[in-house]
Amino acid sequence: MRIETVGLMTPGDMGQALALQIKAKGLTVYTALDGRSERSRALAREAGLTDLGALARLLAECDVVLSVMNPGAALGFAREAAAALRDSGRHTLIVDCNAIAPDTAHDIAGLIDSAGGRFLDAGIIGPPPRGEAKTSLYVSGPGAADLAALAGPQLAVRVVSERIGDASALKMCFGALNKGTQALWLEVLIAAQRLGVADLLQQELRQSRAELYDWALRQFPALPPKAYRWAPELVEISKTLEAAGIGPKMFQGAAEIYRFVAGTALGQETPENRDKARTGREVVRLLAGERGRS
Repeated sequence: MRIETVGLMTPGDMGQALALQIKAKGLTVYTALDGRSERSRALAREAGLTDLGALARLLAECDVVLSVMNPGAALGFAREAAAALRDSGRHTLIVDCNAIAPDTAHDIAGLIDSAGGRFLDAGIIGPPPRGEAKTSLYVSGPGAADLAALAGPQLAVRVVSERIGDASALKMCFGALNKGTQALWLEVLIAAQRLGVADLLQQELRQSRAELYDWALRQFPALPPKAYRWAPELVEISKTLEAAGIGPKMFQGAAEIYRFVAGTALGQETPENRDKARTGREVVRLLAGERGRS
């Protein structure tokens, strides 16, 4: 498959960074911003993306459309895309790049396939590829190697297999370890702050778990603006583990801490406007002072 035009839904923090990498390959990148937020519009303008307005037009103009959004919105977007494909008769390739369970990926594949489109399952592992940062796009499904056309110095495209769901399974397992660990550290440190033993706990951690403690503190400054989409990701992780015969409750609990953070003043910030000088310990103190259940 020859890829010349790429649609990106939506140009948020990760989506915009991916769009810039794909543009650097010389490919044309479009988006469809009808009904989208002003933030999405601003990020699209900054990246120089062409707004085609309606999703139906995006699907008609592009060889491939990448879905990069809040995982809680992935299935709804797939339904919209399937309806537009069915109406147009187009066979556009839809690639779900969201943090979703393999079962959810299969549900989306069924929607797209039944509408006459083509589907690939993908998972992004790594930070938004800006500056020196690099990220990997893991892809699975029939013909997954077609997406090699998007690869560049900061965006690696790695084929997992020809099976839908494998890329999502890898993303879920990685996310469980990464975001699940962050949730555990954050919840316990908030509890210690509220219980009045934060300084004593820090002393003990410095003696016995300094490397892990410092790792956790480094994650916290950038965490709150992403909590609103990490909560549904942890729900997808719980579904993944349950399907694998593992109890889902640990990650359902992790989703709760991210819901709490998303509802705070820090959680209402965006990656662009957060206080870049705020430390991990300051994040814990501020969240500990918020009302609500954590």
